Amino acid sequence: MLGIIGGSGLTQLANLDVSHREVVRTPYGEPSGAITFGQVSGRPAMFLARHGYGHTIPPHEVNYRANIWALWNRGVTGIISVASVGGIRVDLRPGDIVIPHQIIDYTWGRKSTYHEGQGCTVTHVDFTEPYDKALRQAILLAASDVGIPIHTGAVYAATQGPRLETAAEINRLEREGADVVGMTGMPEAVLARELGVPYAAINVIANYAAGRGDSKEGISFEAIESVLQESMQRVRVVIERLAGCHAEVCGQSD
Repeated sequence: MLGIIGGSGLTQLANLDVSHREVVRTPYGEPSGAITFGQVSGRPAMFLARHGYGHTIPPHEVNYRANIWALWNRGVTGIISVASVGGIRVDLRPGDIVIPHQIIDYTWGRKSTYHEGQGCTVTHVDFTEPYDKALRQAILLAASDVGIPIHTGAVYAATQGPRLETAAEINRLEREGADVVGMTGMPEAVLARELGVPYAAINVIANYAAGRGDSKEGISFEAIESVLQESMQRVRVVIERLAGCHAEVCGQSD
């Protein structure tokens, strides 16, 4: 069953034919909200709003462990993370959609593993490729099928938030190889890896990162809202195609 985690700009999945909602209790506390179950393109799917359905939970306070565990516990076989990001690389413009292929983690103080606490053994997971290759390819194929242009790779810098970055910090991120910047990509990706759930991300460039383009003197939050409203509609189309024609990647069948 395909699971979609929606971030800023995607607190609801309009093309999800809802059957029911379920509050899931986890060993790690409360998830961001109830899981919404239903169908997309006739296939079973579930949706969770990362910041809560009222967009009330800031990125540094999201209970990532509870969110990922709840989806896993309810049988998800692949997770698509949708998130807005700032564009650092020169060819990534507001409104563009990108499928990242790598992560640099700058977050701190977040609960980032299930393998801790009394009685746990030391456990390492391979994180060389943080996103599932087959699931990434399925997203790219779905976008191609519906004629939506998409950038095929980017290095995602995960920052702590909730404030946005300074122009100097963006310069540093660029020197260190980052192409986009967001606040929620970690520890979400590694937690999915620990549970063995394929995970990939769809990023929408909401704005130029600080000091870039029309964000050179500051970032306009009004402009971000306008960009996300249009761009997330295209993301929904990609997800609908993915669910309908490439769902076998997530272990789904008719």
